Amino acid sequence: MSQASSMAARPPIHDRMPVWFQRVENATIAVLTVVMFVDLDFAWWWLPALFLLFDLSMVGYLRDPRLGAWTYNIVHSYIGPAAAVIGIVTASRSALFLALVLGFHIAVDRFFGYGLKFRDHFTHTHLGDKGSTRPAEHRRRNGQPRSERGSG
Repeated sequence: MSQASSMAARPPIHDRMPVWFQRVENATIAVLTVVMFVDLDFAWWWLPALFLLFDLSMVGYLRDPRLGAWTYNIVHSYIGPAAAVIGIVTASRSALFLALVLGFHIAVDRFFGYGLKFRDHFTHTHLGDKGSTRPAEHRRRNGQPRSERGSG
């Protein structure tokens, strides 16, 4: 493999740095969420037990990608976990429980590269094309419209 083709397959280190920081950030959020969860005397096993619950928000994709992106993004935004403030102010353990479980879910998703969705297809996220075997830039350069690309 020539140096030019290997550079095209893998961006230079300075282009990967934001991804690295994003992964460290979300791993930290996930760990701190677990610590808070246990410190508040919630049973830790609720985190894995309820993990996939929030992925039911993908149901909108059964109708079309635009609706799916909206339903997924509404649930997978950090706005929900930020509402933990309500649980703190009102001393609502159920609000804290839900905010921590959702925060954990989002952090783990983002750690693995599953980001907020664009409206064209499920794999096009704010963190890049998830599951694609070719870089998005390569597809754009070759004139292949996103709608004809499918999932990768």
